[in-house]
Order: sequence, then C-alpha cells, then structure tokens
Amino acid sequence: MSRVHDMGGRFGDGPVIPEPEDAPVFHKDWHARALAVTLAAGALGKWNIDTSRHARECVGNTDYARFSYYEKWIAALADLLVATDLVSRDDLSASDPEQQALSDKAMTADKVAAVLGKGGPADRDSDIPIRFAAGDTVVTRRPADNRLVDGGHTRLPAYAAGARGRILMLHGSHVLPDSNAHGLGEAPEPLYAVVFPAAELWAAPEHPDDEVVLDLWQSYLEPA
Repeated sequence: MSRVHDMGGRFGDGPVIPEPEDAPVFHKDWHARALAVTLAAGALGKWNIDTSRHARECVGNTDYARFSYYEKWIAALADLLVATDLVSRDDLSASDPEQQALSDKAMTADKVAAVLGKGGPADRDSDIPIRFAAGDTVVTRRPADNRLVDGGHTRLPAYAAGARGRILMLHGSHVLPDSNAHGLGEAPEPLYAVVFPAAELWAAPEHPDDEVVLDLWQSYLEPA
C-alpha cells in the first residue's frame, strides 16, 4: 500500500529547493512554539520517538498533503495527547481552556539544555546474532511494510524495497522502530549502514554511479 508520507523517489511532487545558508531557522514564531511544545510533551514519558513519528504518518491523507511541516507536528501531537488521556478533545477545542500542569515531568525552560544535551541514545544490547559483515551483498525485503503491525511504522523506505546493496558497516544493536512505535517493546537488533548504487534505486538516475547509504535493521535484509 502506498503511504502518503513515504515520498522518496515519487514523481510529481516538484523539486527539492535548498534554503540559503542565511535563512532563518524558524520562518514563523509559531513554528518554534510547535517544536517546543512537542518536545515538552514528549518529556512526559507517555510515548517514545517512534510512536511520535508514526503519529505524524497517521495524519489523514488530505490533511497531510495540505499541511505544512509544523502543522503535521501539531496535528500528531494533538492526537497523542488525546490517545494518552492527557487532555480531551473538548479541552483542545475549548476557546478558553483551563491551564494546568500535566505532570511534574514537564520540561520547563530551565531543563531544556540538559535534556537536549543528554539526547536519547537508541543503542542497546541484543541477543540476536549478527548475520552480516562489511562487504556482504544483501537485498531489502519487499514490500517495505511493517511485519509486526499491519500498516505500522517502519524505517525501510518504499523506494529501497527489493533493492540490492552492500553492507558498509555495523552500527551495533539499536531499538527496532517497527516494534517500539506500537508498544511492543524495544526489540533491539543489529543495525547496518547499507550502500546502494543509484541505478539500483531509481529507474533513470541522473548520475548512475552515485551511491545512497541507508541505515537499515537486520530484519529488513536478506542475503543476496
């Protein structure tokens, strides 16, 4: 099934136009507030980064196509807040909502630097045996879907489904987004950097000898 957010290699969406180096980080004041409130709500511990990514993917197709970047963030955040019973739909639609602290875990301004500096490492120990070594030829699974949850989150892009590549390096074992996004546990497994020739991914690449490197989990791969 084609997923609206999985745009890599899709035709008809227009060119990618990089912004100039001196462009502002946020084009509108509310963009910064959207980022801030999303990070602050994430600090409540009711969901993880993979859950939040999937929430953005689940924004309705029509809205996803017409929303700007941070509108998608806010729409997904609203859905997460309601789904985790932190607020109600009535709270969100109220013209003068009551202001209250949601939790003592709320990220206040004085905590931001320390929280962002700490980051959220996803490397974990795993008992899953390593299948591949640098230089091995592999093929990605087709279709590029979540094998645990129908229509669920995955980090394997559709344009790379069924493609032949070469293992560049092993990153160690990391949390599997396909599981973590749906409350099924972190399920860490080996994560590899995989190199694909442009001609393997695109029907008519402008530079066929270019290479694309994707970080892919072991369960996405099979020996060639």
